[in-house]
Amino acid sequence: MKCSSCGKEIETERNWVEFPCPSCGKEKIIRCKRCKRMENAYNCSKCGFTGP
Repeated sequence: MKCSSCGKEIETERNWVEFPCPSCGKEKIIRCKRCKRMENAYNCSKCGFTGP
């Protein structure tokens, strides 16, 4: 699995999160602890939603 914001492999990392897109709910958003802490943007490839 990769972070939706930075593309980093997170399989061995702790404190990452996974949740459905807040807009469409059709894509899983995965965020590493660094991107979560820094509030880096992510994009949903299904609906185009951008958010932190």
